[in-house]
Amino acid sequence: LTPTGSTSTKVELRGNVLLLECIAAGLPTPVIRWIKEGGELPANRTFFENFKKTLKIIDVSEADSGNYKCIARNALGSVHHVISVTVKAAPYWITAPRNLVLSPGEDGTLICRANGSPKPSISWLANGVPI
Repeated sequence: LTPTGSTSTKVELRGNVLLLECIAAGLPTPVIRWIKEGGELPANRTFFENFKKTLKIIDVSEADSGNYKCIARNALGSVHHVISVTVKAAPYWITAPRNLVLSPGEDGTLICRANGSPKPSISWLANGVPI
């Protein structure tokens, strides 16, 4: 089974295509099966290539992080490999701040919600000066 050993790691960026590969040898030729430990493969974004040797997940998100197991099996036995996947993300808006026009003495609220992996820090500045 390639990759060798029982585990390996993979880091991918949010929005990219995740490609995981397992190549097994044996006689009779083993059948490959993929599972996500403790979860499900995303039904509408998961594809298999090269006779299931390659698992392809498009438009990955942080929720796709986890352990993916490929299992190669034939009539004489099976072998498996676990790939620990971490999806990182540059900061992105959950709720982007919007312009706010106020008259003197009025109160207003600015909302700024961002996410990413690692989690981004948020700073507020007024005319370039920290508040």
